Amino acid sequence: MARTSVGVLRGGTSSEYNLSLKTGAAMLAAFPEDQFDTRDIFVDKRGYWHLRGIPVDAARALSQVDVVLNALHGGVGEDGTVQRILARAGVPYAGSGPLPSASSLNKIRARKILEDAGILMPRGLSFSLPNGANTAEMAYAVFAEFAPPYVVKPPSEGSSTGIRVVATLIELPDALGDVLDAYGAALVEEYLRGEEATVGVIENFRDQELYALPPAHVLLPEGSAFMHPLHHEEGSLRHVVPSNFSHSEKQALADLARAAHRALQLGHFSQADIILTRGRPYLLEMNSTPGLYQGSAFPHMLESVGSSIKDFLHHAIHLAHR
Repeated sequence: MARTSVGVLRGGTSSEYNLSLKTGAAMLAAFPEDQFDTRDIFVDKRGYWHLRGIPVDAARALSQVDVVLNALHGGVGEDGTVQRILARAGVPYAGSGPLPSASSLNKIRARKILEDAGILMPRGLSFSLPNGANTAEMAYAVFAEFAPPYVVKPPSEGSSTGIRVVATLIELPDALGDVLDAYGAALVEEYLRGEEATVGVIENFRDQELYALPPAHVLLPEGSAFMHPLHHEEGSLRHVVPSNFSHSEKQALADLARAAHRALQLGHFSQADIILTRGRPYLLEMNSTPGLYQGSAFPHMLESVGSSIKDFLHHAIHLAHR
């Protein structure tokens, strides 16, 4: 019997390049050789595709696989670019389609969709370079809506990249200027204090149309006040699952993750980052491509229900062929 040929896309052009390599490695290690023929499709930092270490065009790389698993975090892997390439090639792939992927990656666009759907989120305002206001005017516009402290985010970065946390209004113009200069747009949100959690969602899993994995309680390394990109790179975040959240809190976290998945019309799976504060869960952001690297939350959530990365990926391939 012919083995299924699985192409694993990893690397990419985004700031999450190293994490993508690790997620891809976890995917490649999950497939037994007697059942699957895995192809490591590497995308370098310039966006060039490679197969078996040789540069190839995307069409040629994809012509040799039956299904694709996308481990490209951020950038072209989640902004709809790769999804459009896969669709044009006619290759089944696991994960969200081009438009939902792009919408979830762009925090400003996602926020509008989620707010329209009634999803509870921290208050926020967004700005772009062409809007004519200077950063001081932007800062006072934010202050008129909600008080500090503030979180200033780039529009389309993940793993805490580019985020600035400022305690006072005085610091806000400089933080806005830094993010606007680097990324062309900025989202300012109120900084909510509380317990951080993350919830994985999988479609048609265990006889449920939209299965929510048990929430993981996210704990920062000792001495850290804020999440930093190095925490993801080093795998130093702790993901406690089963968590000590109450039954009602777990239910509220799961309901919020499912509602956000539906609102953004995400496909096959997703991961919601949430903060539990004031007795209520507030959505921070959605991820259409959950990390599977060592130190990420998704594997822990799978293990907590007796599943594994291997089981999840086999299910993802099944979803891709539906």
